[in-house]
Amino acid sequence: MAKEYSRAERLGDELQRLLALTIQNEVRDPRVGMVNINEVVVSRDLSYAKVYVTYVNRDTETERAEATTALNGAAGFLRSIVAKKLDIRMTPKLQFIFDETSMRGQALSNLINKAVASDRANSADDDSSE
Repeated sequence: MAKEYSRAERLGDELQRLLALTIQNEVRDPRVGMVNINEVVVSRDLSYAKVYVTYVNRDTETERAEATTALNGAAGFLRSIVAKKLDIRMTPKLQFIFDETSMRGQALSNLINKAVASDRANSADDDSSE
């Protein structure tokens, strides 16, 4: 039997699609730059949405914080545009959050690569000493 796909999940998927297009086409703030929307989590009562984002070419924490602040400042504007495109009674309030998952994944990958390289170096040393 198929898993039930809740209304909050369907709305989250639709918000993700609409916000990606709207931010790309409508937001002119240079602090924002290129944004990837990783996930939108909508509350069960459909009144709030947490929008998890990452940025292209925003390498420092300060740049990412400024971009997130700019998006949160534009949240009302984005909400009004999305409300015009969605046929729902109440559009969720948007909260933009920087998604650190990809950074954590990259850090773990680097640690694994470092450990593998260290093991290879140790096994090469053991082979040469015999």
